[in-house]
Amino acid sequence: MRYTNLYALLLCAVTIHPAIATTPTEASTQTTPNDQMIKVNPHANYKVVYDIHSEEIAAGIHKGLYYARGLIEAYEKQGVTPQQLSIHLVMHGDAAKFLLVDDTYQRAIKDAFSTNNNAKIVQDLIHLGVHVEICHSTMKAMGWTAKDILPGVTMVHDGYTRLIALQNQGYAYIGGF
Repeated sequence: MRYTNLYALLLCAVTIHPAIATTPTEASTQTTPNDQMIKVNPHANYKVVYDIHSEEIAAGIHKGLYYARGLIEAYEKQGVTPQQLSIHLVMHGDAAKFLLVDDTYQRAIKDAFSTNNNAKIVQDLIHLGVHVEICHSTMKAMGWTAKDILPGVTMVHDGYTRLIALQNQGYAYIGGF
């Protein structure tokens, strides 16, 4: 009984609404204004700062690093080169440990056999022109020095004032990491 009512309802819809009544070939060729995708200007330059402070992991690496790499790829798919991007990753708090060399990282996470899986993506991001920055206040609180951080990582006085300075320079803020 229920299937009969459902069939009758569908039959009415097909005969009444022309968009439903079209063949699959016709439906796939129809376009509406909603089919237009908004893209970025491939000739513009973009400035972004990530606020990275949590311990969240995605795909085996820190979530903020993962999403920063994804942002570069999203821009590349729209014709924007890495040279057109100015990206700063300000890592502080719990996230700062992901910028440590293996010996210090092992002590920080209390696992003598672990390696910092983030080291490769950090180097890849730096190679693409991303500014990877670590909060010196966090380093000081944890007893870390310049020799404890990965090559190419820049020390900033503290995460919060750096985030504010970059936003005052017109950088788009991306938080939640």
